[in-house]
Amino acid sequence: MIYLNNAATSWPKPETVYQAHDAYLRHLSGSVNRGAGGASLDAGRAVLETRELLADFFNIREPEQVIFTANATEALNLALQGLLEPGDHVVISSLEHNAVARPLHTLQDKGVEYTIVNCDARGRLNPLDVERAIGPRTRLICLTHASNVTGTILPVNEVGEIARRHHLQYLVDTAQTAGEIPVDVEAAGITLLAFTGHKGLLGPPGTGGLYIRYPDTVRPLIYGGTGSRSELLTQPEVLPDKYESGTVNAPAIAALGAGVRFIRETGLDNIRRHTMELTARLLEGLRRLPGVTLYGPQDSGERVPVVSLNIRGLSPGEASAWLADHYDIVTRPGLHCAPLAHQTIGTLKTGTLRLSPGFFNTAAEIDAALAAIKELMEVMQGE
Repeated sequence: MIYLNNAATSWPKPETVYQAHDAYLRHLSGSVNRGAGGASLDAGRAVLETRELLADFFNIREPEQVIFTANATEALNLALQGLLEPGDHVVISSLEHNAVARPLHTLQDKGVEYTIVNCDARGRLNPLDVERAIGPRTRLICLTHASNVTGTILPVNEVGEIARRHHLQYLVDTAQTAGEIPVDVEAAGITLLAFTGHKGLLGPPGTGGLYIRYPDTVRPLIYGGTGSRSELLTQPEVLPDKYESGTVNAPAIAALGAGVRFIRETGLDNIRRHTMELTARLLEGLRRLPGVTLYGPQDSGERVPVVSLNIRGLSPGEASAWLADHYDIVTRPGLHCAPLAHQTIGTLKTGTLRLSPGFFNTAAEIDAALAAIKELMEVMQGE
């Protein structure tokens, strides 16, 4: 199998991720914050270590401000539903995922309004357009760090300066960038950062989180048992307990820590260099095929390893199925849960075929995928 769907979830994982998950389930029988024995303490320590690793990874000063969630979608919902009040206004880009667009659409019923700032046809955003969209009731700027459709990296640092000047909260969705390019909450002025564990951070599904700089401004999304202040009917204010009700997915969180360690040991620069080379190779090969339309920036340095395309005379679904059936090449067709992005690039009616290489892919696999696409086009023309 040639796996080119890393934008959906990364595969394979580092061997240490599998080992950490297995070791936790076999040997750490305790529940975090819910036991006095050594196993419970060890379980809590494993979760704390991952929290500290992530804080260091994103340059977060206080590790307890890293709140674990099941995924980036839950983290984004916690940020949006926990922060916004009736009458608030939000500025977003036209590349946002449904994990942002749907909560905001629903919050309109509670009096929250939002403005979509259009990106250009390659997914590029002008920060000045963001500033022009700010009004007297704007409370939040919410921006994806990179599009899961075009791969375009957005100017989060420049927009962060705008958020600072206007004293606004700033939420950044790093689902496509964490583990791929550096993310620094201090440098970018980020007050809320959503991440997922199962993509670039190389962890398992069921992991993610939200950095909350100002916890007094964000209500919990879920209320319940935290293993602390159990005598109270009110939710504890102490972090991270305020936001982590119920039993956390500790085995997966421990495995996520192993993924972050692998990135640290390998070097984020080395990972980025490799995926950029693969992306450039893929783009160059696709540009040589007549009848292929590419979307997003042409320069691999301006994008994460996400390549969307369409093949003349063939639907994305047909192309994806043919590649899977004939060569066991895994891609993803459709709208990628991001209709705003597809509307931006003019593919809302058709969707695109998306290829997203990762760190464990090779140049030979990219060449094989290009050869398969060329053969697919020849077969279709012959019919």
